[in-house]
Amino acid sequence: MDNTAKNKIYTYADYMNYPEGARIELIGGTIYDMSPAPSRIHQELIMELSARFYNYIKTNNGNCKVYPSPFDVFLTDDENLDNCKNIVQPDISVICDRNKLNDKGCIGAPDMVIEIVSPFNPNNDYIKKLNLYDQYKVKEYWIVNPMNKSTLVYRLDNTTHYAAPETYNFTDKIKVGIYNNLEIDFNTLDV
Repeated sequence: MDNTAKNKIYTYADYMNYPEGARIELIGGTIYDMSPAPSRIHQELIMELSARFYNYIKTNNGNCKVYPSPFDVFLTDDENLDNCKNIVQPDISVICDRNKLNDKGCIGAPDMVIEIVSPFNPNNDYIKKLNLYDQYKVKEYWIVNPMNKSTLVYRLDNTTHYAAPETYNFTDKIKVGIYNNLEIDFNTLDV
């Protein structure tokens, strides 16, 4: 967390007043600095996974869109973005309801989010964002950890909360829950 005023609740208006090029996210009204530039493996995973989703959507004439970071996702129940206290930049966002898209980004929960864990802020992905994505009903959330070559997959269950995660390693194929016939074979990723 940066050295912002304690106990202040920040909103989109504050987010927009940060200097251009500052890499921050807003979770629960608290500003979090994003880590330094991601590692090469981090970036390769984003490229490889984004490409797999993009190619699958294109090949199947799908309606979904895939966006790598930086891409703003506004997690809010309020139509007025000025009051939004949760603005994140997932490593990969898959949005199937195009009505949620505007020039600012995605207003509301994406269908799927993938975060690639960084050694600088693992608590954000494993705790803060997990709880946030569960609260706003992101249907599927993958936490990909290149350091230990594992992936946790969270999916909304019948109670509309995340079920216990499924755990995979980088030699596994993972079924993408938001699609009927897409698997990601981590063994074939060029990383």
